[in-house]
Amino acid sequence: MIVISLRRLWLLIIGLAIVLCVLYVLQSKWFWKIFYPWPYRTEITQVAKRLDIDPYLLAALVRAESGFKANAMSAAGARGLMQVMPETASWTAKQIGIQDFNESQLYQPGVNLLIGSWYLAYLFKDFHGNQVTGLAAYNAGRGNVQAWLDDGLWKGTMADADRIPFPETQLYLRAVMRDYEIYKYLYADQGAKTSLPGGT
Repeated sequence: MIVISLRRLWLLIIGLAIVLCVLYVLQSKWFWKIFYPWPYRTEITQVAKRLDIDPYLLAALVRAESGFKANAMSAAGARGLMQVMPETASWTAKQIGIQDFNESQLYQPGVNLLIGSWYLAYLFKDFHGNQVTGLAAYNAGRGNVQAWLDDGLWKGTMADADRIPFPETQLYLRAVMRDYEIYKYLYADQGAKTSLPGGT
C-alpha cells in the first residue's frame, strides 16, 4: 500500500509539473512569436511611421495579404508583401513621385511597402479616418465599400461587420483586427508606436 501511494504521489507530481510547464509555455510571448513572426519589421515600422499608420496594424495586414512573402502573387495579379495590383501601383507611384516605375518592382519589399502603405493611408483619409472602412476598401475595393455605406448595408464598424455583403471581406477584417491585437500584445514592449484604429 505504501509503495502504491508513493507511486501515485510521484505520478501526480510529474503530471502537475507537466501542466505547469505547458501553462508557462502557452503564456510566454516567445512561444507565440513562433506563430506570429514579424519579418521585415524594420521596413514596416519605418514606412508606418512615415505615413502615420499603426505599425502593428500594418504588420497584421501584411500577414493577411501575403504571409510576409515578398514574391507572393494572387490569381488576380496582386503582387508582393501587400498584394498590390499593378494598376493601383502605377497610379500610386505617380502620386508619390516614383520615377520609371514598373510592376516588377512590386516584388521589392521596400517599394511594395511604400506603395501599399501610401494607398492604405489614402483610403483611411478618404473614409475620414475610419480605419475599418479603409481596410475593407483595401480588400474589396473603394467603390464597393462606398456603395455599402451609401446604401445603408453596412455602418462601417466591426460591430456590424457581418452585414458586409462579401464574406471574404468579413473574414479579412476579422483576421486583420485579431492579428493587430496579437502583434500589439507580442511586440509592444519593443518600441513601435501604437494608436487605436477608428470605427471599432
